[in-house]
Amino acid sequence: MSPRSRSTLVPALLLLSLAGVAAQAQTTVETTPVAPTDVPAITLPPAPPSAEPAPTAPLPAATAPAEPPPAAPAATPPAADITVYAESPAAMAFADDLAQRRGLDPLWVREQIGAARRQPTSIRLSLPAPRAAFKNWAAYRARFIEPVRLRAGQRFWDTHRAALERAEREYGVPASLIVGVIGVETLYGQHTGNFRVIDALATLAFDFPASHPRAEARAEFFRSELEQFLSLSQRTGMDPQALRGSYAGAMGWPQFMPSSWARFAIDFDGDSKIDLFNSPVDAIGSVANYFKAYGWQPGQPTHYTVGFDLNRLDKEALLAPDILPSFSVESFVAKGAVLDAEGKKHVGKLALIELQNGDPANGGSAPTYLAGTDNFYVVTRYNWSSYYAMAVIELGQTIEALVKRP
Repeated sequence: MSPRSRSTLVPALLLLSLAGVAAQAQTTVETTPVAPTDVPAITLPPAPPSAEPAPTAPLPAATAPAEPPPAAPAATPPAADITVYAESPAAMAFADDLAQRRGLDPLWVREQIGAARRQPTSIRLSLPAPRAAFKNWAAYRARFIEPVRLRAGQRFWDTHRAALERAEREYGVPASLIVGVIGVETLYGQHTGNFRVIDALATLAFDFPASHPRAEARAEFFRSELEQFLSLSQRTGMDPQALRGSYAGAMGWPQFMPSSWARFAIDFDGDSKIDLFNSPVDAIGSVANYFKAYGWQPGQPTHYTVGFDLNRLDKEALLAPDILPSFSVESFVAKGAVLDAEGKKHVGKLALIELQNGDPANGGSAPTYLAGTDNFYVVTRYNWSSYYAMAVIELGQTIEALVKRP
């Protein structure tokens, strides 16, 4: 993700969700590859019946990787001429370089990358969606706060109540936020993706569409994720040819990219293995661990209601930092923001968040505004989108109200 944020915080996870979601959401974020730790082998899930692209977790932020970056690919035959990447000199040169740097069997690495097949759908879905003149928060929200997802979320909460309470106790991350993320990402494990991960990562590593405005940076990111994926597979005994995920290579219930799996995935069910495909409890703990690592502050709200004093409003200045909290309460109010009683007591920085509701001149409503805190910004580290963050927050809070009602 090369986020538009001004922060030096380095995100880590995943590329977002359904292609339709991307059309209305803001740009997704990328995660930084990190040196993984050893994890035991896991049981692979059966291939899902649906071939639809599933939501993917956010990408890591584009910063200097923890290891030397993968070598840039050499010239390769036209993409249309490649069926499997054994036919690509660039892919095979990358395989040799990866094997040498990682100390892996070069024949095994060549075999795995060489067997990857070019996936045109991954190429198509990686291109930016046509940018609408106006986003629509009400329509975006309705895709997630709806009866099917709410019922599934209630069942998930009831089934895994003990694990959610333990995660909240140990990591300080609200159960509602964990439930919201897993619900938005995969509808509680129902849509984890039907693309072979090796195909998706190899395709975007070596055939990322040149028309993308950040094509080389994106391709480098996916080369790094491919490297992380093969290293992870080799350490755990997972079969890299069998794992399935999103069109961008995100995996499991929380849709972690390989680097995020390596850095944030944990064994939370105590069976001595990390399994984000088959263990919703591991997914719960891993999502909580992810948010804690990005600075979640227990007890701090994600946002406050906000209005405006039109006599002194400087909305342009308030919106300039985007979603990065940059204003003290005093400076926020001085620029014309009006906070509620709780907001006035906030300790820390705030950001003015704008959620468009369509074109007011053509049947849409006025934008929705809120004052985002540092915790709101942490939620956007999972996916760089204020729309995504609010959908996650509101889905989780709505489900919490349902499971806790008298």
